[in-house]
Amino acid sequence: MSQQSTAAKPSLQGVRIKARKGAVKAQAKHEPAVFRDQLYKHLETVTPGDFDSVATKLLQAGSSLEYLKYAEPLFEIIFVGGLLQPGGSFVDDGAPPSPFSIFNAKEPAEVEDIKKYVEVINKLIRRYKYLQRPLEETALPALLQYIHRWAPEQKDKLAIAIGLLMSQGLANASCLQSLSKDHLVKNDVGINVLTIIFRAYLSEQSMEHLSAALKRGGIKDLLAFFPPNKREGKYLEEHFKKEGLPQVADWWTKKQYGVVKESIIKELSEMQEREDPPEQVIAAIKARNEESPIPDTELVQCIWQGLMGSVDWNARPDQIEGLALREITKFAPILEPFCESGKTQIALINAVQVYCYEDTRIIKAFPQILKVLYNKDCISAQAIIYWHQKGSKPQGRQHFLKSTEPLVKFLQEQDSSDEEEDEE
Repeated sequence: MSQQSTAAKPSLQGVRIKARKGAVKAQAKHEPAVFRDQLYKHLETVTPGDFDSVATKLLQAGSSLEYLKYAEPLFEIIFVGGLLQPGGSFVDDGAPPSPFSIFNAKEPAEVEDIKKYVEVINKLIRRYKYLQRPLEETALPALLQYIHRWAPEQKDKLAIAIGLLMSQGLANASCLQSLSKDHLVKNDVGINVLTIIFRAYLSEQSMEHLSAALKRGGIKDLLAFFPPNKREGKYLEEHFKKEGLPQVADWWTKKQYGVVKESIIKELSEMQEREDPPEQVIAAIKARNEESPIPDTELVQCIWQGLMGSVDWNARPDQIEGLALREITKFAPILEPFCESGKTQIALINAVQVYCYEDTRIIKAFPQILKVLYNKDCISAQAIIYWHQKGSKPQGRQHFLKSTEPLVKFLQEQDSSDEEEDEE
């Protein structure tokens, strides 16, 4: 018998036959539907409204169903009650809506009711931590992108749920970017949904907490959620005040002040480096303030910071105080036109107080600095006396009040002698 005929014939046992690409694709299309049907089997046995049992069933189902692979279908089922196809409409395969979903919440939507649904999601994510990422990065941005497709009551339920999830740290604010898409912005859908999200968030947390969440999520400009013809501060303030969220309007306005102040400080430093004359500097500040107004008290403090920021402090320690007084004498003509009211004068004194507190090299010069500003008509005797009695800042208060006692006493005496002269 030849060698060839005795050789073992190749066997197909254990070899995986590769399925045709088309067949794999066709099968994959139905996989989310299979996942949905299996999930329904777990949820169908629960009495409606028994949230603890729903949470238990979802946690149990995770041990046999591939939650990570089907994270998006899972959240579609939990949020809107069924699978979605591209474009945001439901997959039409005759399946009933999910026994449990946020769309099942009562109407009109209420925060307290939606909280029960969110608590189920909270328990699910605490148990299966890997689900948080697909929730934040894929599921919520997609649901928000299609939010215009839902009825008003459904929109409200979804928005409240997202606001609560964000307030609990279960979702990042980056998902809100979807609401600034053109098709949502043009009909006010984006801003109206965002408002409901904020309202739900603020029912649980402070404005500072929301502000930090928006910053982390890269949401820089709320105007991007308004239609293009309404991207102005006045529309934003009007909208949030009308919606009963004045804290959002105030926060945004202050944030804008911060941007304006930074640019004024930068511009002032540059003008000082170029040694532009005071008239030119004053005109530039006034023009900038007309363009983007900030309160007078903020403006004068901002001018002080910008001017002092331009000082070159490279002097011998024993000459620093003298340098400070010379520079402030030079800056006084720029400050004076912006110190017309008592409020702005006290704001300036406080800016000087905080500056001296932070830069201890010139802390001793504080009374002399006030004297220079008084002699140059930037601050009045009344403003200094009021500041001393009840207008000072907490930073180094005792030190500054004590060091200015002689100046205040002198001004009070002068004030009373002026009154006596008037009476004569």
